[in-house]
Amino acid sequence: MYTVTGIPLTRTFRVLWALEELGEPYELKQHGPRSPEVQALNVSGKVPVLQADGETITDSTAILTYLADKHGALTAPAGTVARAKQDAITHLLLDEVDAVLWAAARHSFILPEEQRVPEVKGSLKWEFSHNLSRLEGKMAGPFLMGEEFTIADIICTHCLNWARSAKFPVEGEKLQDYGKRMRDREAYQRVAALAK
Repeated sequence: MYTVTGIPLTRTFRVLWALEELGEPYELKQHGPRSPEVQALNVSGKVPVLQADGETITDSTAILTYLADKHGALTAPAGTVARAKQDAITHLLLDEVDAVLWAAARHSFILPEEQRVPEVKGSLKWEFSHNLSRLEGKMAGPFLMGEEFTIADIICTHCLNWARSAKFPVEGEKLQDYGKRMRDREAYQRVAALAK
């Protein structure tokens, strides 16, 4: 059984969703970022943290990749062109969607108040909208990679949800429809119930 440390309203949601999709048992220890319990596992204080086989794994994307590879699901096989394309979309999401939202969060409530530059958020919203438009143009089927649900879909949907709560517009109809379909998945719904 896996142990996940973090709270569902963070990137921990991604890991819990993957575990639910995989049907793997886990124990959730709900501790927030920078709490003593998290810092004992990850010196940065960031969540999620996964404990597996006596080891500690940090970073949501690293955890998703580990779980998908280990269980042979939610991913194209390593060493294939399909995997390279999946990794390209995953890194695009991290660089151009997640990173923009994270920058906005840092300037909203994470950085010390004297280090925040609230005016940057207008520029970040413009960049986010531009990047989503390009992402929408890459969509080739019901999922980001076509016909198969992958860890890239988990990251993308989490970012779309984050955008809504941060008041970053998701204007493309294709992405709005995609987000709704992803949130309707049973595994997603089970994790969403934990976040309430």
